[in-house]
Amino acid sequence: MAGFHRLFIANRGEVAVRIARTCKELGITPVFGVSAADRDAPWTELGEQVGLGPARSTHSYLALDRVVQAARQSGCSAVHPGWGFLAENPVFAALCEQHGLTFIGPPAHVMHLMGKKTPAKKAMGTAGLTLIPGSDGILEDLDEARAVAEATGYPVLLKAESGGGGKGMRVARTADELESAWSQARAEAMAAFGDGRLYLEKLIEGGRHVEIQIMADRYGNVVHLGERDCTVQRKHQKLIEESPAPVLDPEERARTLAAAVEATRRIGYVGAGTIEFLLDQSGAGGDGQAGVLRFMEMNTRLQVEHCVSEMRTGIDLVREQILVAAGSPLSFTQDDVELKGHAIECRINAEDPSADFRPSPGVISRWQAPEASRFVRVDTHVRSGYEVPPFYDSLLCKVICWGEDRDAACDQMIAALEALEVEGVKTTVPLHIDILRNADFRAHRYDTRALPGAKS
Repeated sequence: MAGFHRLFIANRGEVAVRIARTCKELGITPVFGVSAADRDAPWTELGEQVGLGPARSTHSYLALDRVVQAARQSGCSAVHPGWGFLAENPVFAALCEQHGLTFIGPPAHVMHLMGKKTPAKKAMGTAGLTLIPGSDGILEDLDEARAVAEATGYPVLLKAESGGGGKGMRVARTADELESAWSQARAEAMAAFGDGRLYLEKLIEGGRHVEIQIMADRYGNVVHLGERDCTVQRKHQKLIEESPAPVLDPEERARTLAAAVEATRRIGYVGAGTIEFLLDQSGAGGDGQAGVLRFMEMNTRLQVEHCVSEMRTGIDLVREQILVAAGSPLSFTQDDVELKGHAIECRINAEDPSADFRPSPGVISRWQAPEASRFVRVDTHVRSGYEVPPFYDSLLCKVICWGEDRDAACDQMIAALEALEVEGVKTTVPLHIDILRNADFRAHRYDTRALPGAKS
């Protein structure tokens, strides 16, 4: 493996293990940056470890200078940010490059462009993706918001320019609600992001969340690995992802996949990325035609659910990320990508669904994962005796299953989850099994407003 001999993993847990295993296959030494809470955690046995600071992520995993310093002092030449933490921080990407470290991700200026909502929409619209109707850019004031809302038609959604995670968003269903929504969205955006700028979109209700997996190299080669449906969510947190999307017109799929590839090429993207869409099943203008995929945003990083695409294609996306960052062209072309069967993923968290998803940190006294096979994959950093810390995301593992069709994949997943044994903490396994058995889920009768079988 030419290029990198030591790679710094600026993350923890399941994603750190995922990256480390591919490093090992490529002959690269993985070096984990760890907080005090993760020091000598079982998963760090896969490589070397360097301390970043206290347990709180603000003083460890999110401390840009500490991460860069640790990477340099440990003799690494590249940094993989995984997802979350600093993965979509253009300042961090630029800082890595300034200190001679290869950032495994897109160029900082591309990350900055896609991180700002209105420039990203403009760039993707110009490249041919269908947009959600709304303002052309940042709204100057409440009067402009009123004018755009009237032209767009109620209900509308006010969104923070620097937003994320559902913060800085407010719905106005009528003109009478707009002023209050404007004030609340601006205040929340200022508090969360230090940026009170807003834009406006038509509120599309009853839609489906669909995303397209992209991979690009430094030489203008861009391919897609199909789409994933991520509609099953709770408070903007995805629970189940699958590919292909169960409800999608074949012509709309083909058109948007091609447009997504072209859009990615035009912005000079490098690495793995995901373009997210809302499937407006009412059709353009509500005229009853087939659903339209409307661009929402681009995630400039590896996604948690990337393994769904890996199960359908057999392509290791982390391997491609590392090779591309080292200067190699993509190892495959679009014609090489075979999208086979159906794949589905369940994210298993240490949470109690019966108690409003309250986190359940503690020691896992027993852990037995289902047996891996060509039909079942389990990505995890957990084993018996592992203590789930209270400081970070509660993800314990991802179970990914493949079948010849959707029903076969769902049945395989139910069997795998029933074989997963976890004692010592509460998990979301029972909820996932209930959803997978739900008649509405099997018949595609659900959208982003509620979990299948739950009331809106």
